Amino acid sequence: MRIANKKALSDYEIKDKIESGIELLGFEVKSIRNGQMSLDGSYVIVRGNEAFLVGATVSPYQVFNTPDDYDPSRNRKLLLKKKEMEILKDAEKQKGLTIVPLSVYNKGRFFKVEIAVGRGRKKHDKRQVLKKREADREIDRTLKR
Repeated sequence: MRIANKKALSDYEIKDKIESGIELLGFEVKSIRNGQMSLDGSYVIVRGNEAFLVGATVSPYQVFNTPDDYDPSRNRKLLLKKKEMEILKDAEKQKGLTIVPLSVYNKGRFFKVEIAVGRGRKKHDKRQVLKKREADREIDRTLKR
């Protein structure tokens, strides 16, 4: 099961990618396996020596069995190595860079989050990227024939 943040690739120019673990509760794991997670509008913040995934929503697996105080969009801790944490700290300090999650997937029995350091694109930049992509497709089509 792979849950992707489709808008992140169009809204940001990706500089660097990092694979990270994520700290989840038991019923959240079941819910993610069913595909009940959304990464829309989520981002990563660094506080001290810890990184947190903010704004990701995990719907309850069974609504009647979830605890009363459960918050579907709570901050979830990311599990990173020291080197990776330094990369994220440096990126957060630089102006104009944002840390966004690209996807959540399971690797064996663990869930991983692919996070990326990116620079936000303006509307005209997005249009240029789309035009370039379309031109490349046309070239490929003509070369195939």
